[in-house]
Amino acid sequence: MANGQSPDSSALQKREDSNKESATSAPADKDGDSVDKEPSAAEPQKADGPAASEYYVVLAGGGGEGRSGIANAIVVAHFDFASSTLSPQPVAKLVLGSELPYRMAVHPKGDGLICAMQNSCRFFEWDEIEESETRKLDVKVSDKTLDLLQDVGQQLALAYDTDSSTLAVGGEEGNLRIFKWPSMEVILNEDQAHSSVKDLCFSPDGKFLVSLGSRGPGRVWDVPSAKVVASLPNGSDEVFFSCRFAQSRDNSLILYIAAITGKGGSIVTWNTSSWKRLRSKHVVRDSISSFNVSPDGRLLAIGTTQGDVVVVDSSKLGVQMVVRKAHLGFVTALAFSHDSRALVSASMDSSARVTLIKEKKNGMYNQIKASKLCIQLFATTK
Repeated sequence: MANGQSPDSSALQKREDSNKESATSAPADKDGDSVDKEPSAAEPQKADGPAASEYYVVLAGGGGEGRSGIANAIVVAHFDFASSTLSPQPVAKLVLGSELPYRMAVHPKGDGLICAMQNSCRFFEWDEIEESETRKLDVKVSDKTLDLLQDVGQQLALAYDTDSSTLAVGGEEGNLRIFKWPSMEVILNEDQAHSSVKDLCFSPDGKFLVSLGSRGPGRVWDVPSAKVVASLPNGSDEVFFSCRFAQSRDNSLILYIAAITGKGGSIVTWNTSSWKRLRSKHVVRDSISSFNVSPDGRLLAIGTTQGDVVVVDSSKLGVQMVVRKAHLGFVTALAFSHDSRALVSASMDSSARVTLIKEKKNGMYNQIKASKLCIQLFATTK
């Protein structure tokens, strides 16, 4: 934890005017007094009639319970694709008092977001405020109380499945809980899934959940039966850090795991039918501090402890673009927009950055513009 500060998640969220139909979306990412970032991107359904789409970056974090002078809060900033800029100031901010949001997961269909506080989880909803014939996005505390996630200790991983019907929560003490959403009917309550649960991700169809612990192999859970169906062994020098599913260019489903090794960071791929390891490739010299996959499955994004943002081709695992010193500290969260052309990153240096990326004729990718927002709120480590 740096300077008593800690942001949680960042999400690039797309919303349209309220005369549009309800939104559908693709899901938008840690220790000590810090909060991890779990980005998400939401894409509304198409509707008749012209209406401007709005994009927002959502972040959560703060200074914790101490007297750091940094508020614990959820912050919303506006992103304008036309000018490729973030709003100079947040458009909304919800101060949370002494409660520090350590983790965040955005509801894929736009209903709100869930935050893991020090000992419980809370749900927050989006709110639209009309001001002078314009609508402004805001965030508010929900009336929905998550009774089964009260007084459960620190939760280090939160994940919704793609259709928002299932929520998975993993704790510092190794417990894994899976619920039907929004009823909160218990599907699984496993006390010792790992020594400590570090990351969770659902397969696109919601059938499987992959869980990673602080050490040892990953596990694959069949959600309907609430049973473990496979173990994902790590190498002798590997510590699994983060996991994501993505569709490959030949339409096969691949599991990607970002791993920390003695040489830096590697990407490990897995066959999702046999759950056999396919390949592993070293991609960065520094330790990985955040990881995500683009909605189109073509790109992997890696944030490092040195503040770099690295974009990797998902098929060959070759580095396509590097933004050196994108941030001055750990990159704690990464999220792509729904169309995979924008990447938001957040850091313990109190900044959030949106980088537009474009494929060149030679198949490589290039940063075409970046916009940075400094918020006196966050400092995070994963």
